[in-house]
Amino acid sequence: MQYAELGRTGLRVSRLCLGTMNFGVNASEQESHTIMDRALELGINFFDTADRYGKPQGDGGTEEIVGRWLAKGDRRERIVLATKVYGAMGPGPNNRGLSAYHIRRGCQDSLRRLQTDHIDLYQMHHIDRGVIAPIHRALVGRDVVFHDAPHLTPGTPWAEIWQVMEQLIREGQITYVGSSNFAAWNIVQACETAQSRNLLGLVCEQSVYNLTKRHIELEVIPACRAYGVGLVCWSPLAGGLLAGAVAKAEGGRRSSLNVGEGQRKQLHAYEDLCRDLGEAPATIALAWLLHNPVVTAPIVGPRTVEHLESAMRALEVTLSEEALVRLDEIFPGLGGEAPMAYAW
Repeated sequence: MQYAELGRTGLRVSRLCLGTMNFGVNASEQESHTIMDRALELGINFFDTADRYGKPQGDGGTEEIVGRWLAKGDRRERIVLATKVYGAMGPGPNNRGLSAYHIRRGCQDSLRRLQTDHIDLYQMHHIDRGVIAPIHRALVGRDVVFHDAPHLTPGTPWAEIWQVMEQLIREGQITYVGSSNFAAWNIVQACETAQSRNLLGLVCEQSVYNLTKRHIELEVIPACRAYGVGLVCWSPLAGGLLAGAVAKAEGGRRSSLNVGEGQRKQLHAYEDLCRDLGEAPATIALAWLLHNPVVTAPIVGPRTVEHLESAMRALEVTLSEEALVRLDEIFPGLGGEAPMAYAW
């Protein structure tokens, strides 16, 4: 196994992160425990989950599966445990978002479900976008008030978020703070506010990133590089599209491939290239992410032990410059980083 520092920290994590989103959904509890056992044997020490994961969503089912595995003993201090907070975990108005109230309660609930006294990496699952509320404003010079025009109220202020995160760190309930699905300017806001409070701030961002979705190359990746924020990639195989979807569909292993003609041609060309390289499409997709120095780890979300073991091959593959150029030709992205991608 290969390891890398998580962002600018001294914490070393495996270059493949074990995602648990399938646990309790597409993998039984027994299968999930077997997958985690095998991950440890393979040297994977970076485990990612979330309070929302499980079936039904929002009941903490996946965290409970991980917690029962941790309770078997001799496991907790061998892994870097990451979970998330933000999504709705109940019907009440304060059972969601990034208020200090919800973050503190969410952390306590995750600790209970995970059967541990600390979370190594506590991630905000989304930027707090506020809520839709009516506008109450009078027009200047007119006795008219609008009560029904909707607008988005500001989300939780960063001062409040960092105050509660600092408290949780001081109490030993969490060690590091990360983000997920943040825009570049959200990362800058978070990091600058943290620095003004003499805090370490964000250490990683978890974002969708794969050959078919390269939007974060415009600004998120440059922001991560500038602030020393590690990048953890979810959906590295684009929901299976980069795992040989065309061959599986045409071979009858899938009923259909629900993509447009343009994307089908891309995937055909991609799978042809993978055959030329002598590697499975999933291996090339993961290896492409691993070649980026900003990327700490792609998240692999196996449903079986075999899926997990096959992902290991990506660590052994080094893509040639010719292969990287060809991948850019097939999946050109948005042209690189802003503003050079669209301006002189």
